[in-house]
Amino acid sequence: MRKERQSYILILPSLFTTGNLFCGFYSLVRSFNHDFEKASYAILLAGIFDVLDGRVARMTKSHSQFGVEYDSIADVVSFGIAPSVLAYIWSLQSLGRVGWVAAFFFAACGALRLARFNTIANELPKSYFLGLPIPAAADCVATAILATEALHLQYPPILALAGVLLLGLLMVSSVRYRSFKDFDLRHRRSFFQLVLLVIMIAFIAIQHEIALATVFGCYALWGLLRELLSWLRKIMRKEEVSPSVTSPSAAKNFRGEP
Repeated sequence: MRKERQSYILILPSLFTTGNLFCGFYSLVRSFNHDFEKASYAILLAGIFDVLDGRVARMTKSHSQFGVEYDSIADVVSFGIAPSVLAYIWSLQSLGRVGWVAAFFFAACGALRLARFNTIANELPKSYFLGLPIPAAADCVATAILATEALHLQYPPILALAGVLLLGLLMVSSVRYRSFKDFDLRHRRSFFQLVLLVIMIAFIAIQHEIALATVFGCYALWGLLRELLSWLRKIMRKEEVSPSVTSPSAAKNFRGEP
């Protein structure tokens, strides 16, 4: 009886991973049919399944190497291949060879990001990711398309090209991104954080396409901006610590004069 229960529990996370894979495949089918809205929502739904399979595995204590490998394969399809094909058919194909090379670049960077994550996951703290997570990159593509379609904007292919290339580079970069795995709603939060949360929920309820594109876009750019600010602070600190030998007093001390 115990063995049957253990086998059943091991299947639970794989069911959510299969849901993730199905959404990725469905997104590809809708992209080929030029139904970009459903293709984008399928990628977002795949992200929900991707979160749930890890949570269920931790809750049921049913981690396995099979589950890790299966999850990576599903992620390559749902967050690597599906968004790259979606971006290509939606806009990049008008650029010819450059367009499909950029789409492949995104997919390849996503696969490399997953391989690196599986290799060093146990060596990194749980509070952040190294490089933009592939589900977040895929959601940036999906929500950008949803927002553009909702606003009826003419999105230049060159902007789509720049966005896809930037997301690919961020995935394989060393930029740190908050994982929110250590986020606990039971801890005390400031009133300002609560107000921001209420505003974000209201924004999503009013215009969810634009709100989601804003949230994922800010998440992708915030990691890059934070690294840039950190680099500038280090430079400023070095300049403050290093003594200036150009001032008269410093020159006297350097020569040994009283």
